[in-house]
Amino acid sequence: MNSPTAPVSQGFSADAAERLPLPSGDRLDAAQRAAADALIAGPRRGVKGPFVPLLRSPVLLDRMAKVGEYLRFESILPTRINEFVTLVVARHVSNQFEWAIHHPLAEAAGTAPETLAQLAAGRRPRGMAEEEATAYDFASELLHRHGVGDATYGEAVARWGEQGVVELTALIGYFAAVSWLMNVARTPAPAVPPGGPLQAFPS
Repeated sequence: MNSPTAPVSQGFSADAAERLPLPSGDRLDAAQRAAADALIAGPRRGVKGPFVPLLRSPVLLDRMAKVGEYLRFESILPTRINEFVTLVVARHVSNQFEWAIHHPLAEAAGTAPETLAQLAAGRRPRGMAEEEATAYDFASELLHRHGVGDATYGEAVARWGEQGVVELTALIGYFAAVSWLMNVARTPAPAVPPGGPLQAFPS
């Protein structure tokens, strides 16, 4: 048995069996069906990613969906930063689904492909735009140290204000949570992003 303090894996292999796949429609109860219908009618337009395992808890699904909907589609953070930070989190926890979904969105929002390639390799990217560097440092410190230093905090507040810092912190926490859920559920990625799936960090 693995020690509870020992890391089991970085994400999961592409051929690992999905643990919590999408149930067939005839197996959904009324609450699950209502939660699924709300997702289909909303901006996500389908039941995918973390919401597949979350169907097992439809009330939690609904509440997490609302948080994610605000952070993704209504936050005051620039789209470029929103997408880039999502990838910083996906790389940290080696989540294939979020990496595959948000990689093209980050490129479309203006993040350079070479920046994403360096991020995929587990390195602090060189040549980031200044706001990307601020976001990377904030997310990296929070993910590794569970807090941020005064200098990093000050830079983030100067760029996005106190509301932006609160939403940035929540964004990191939200995507860490849904990525962990998909890593446990072994939710597969819908496509292979440029450069291929994430590889394990060097040991």
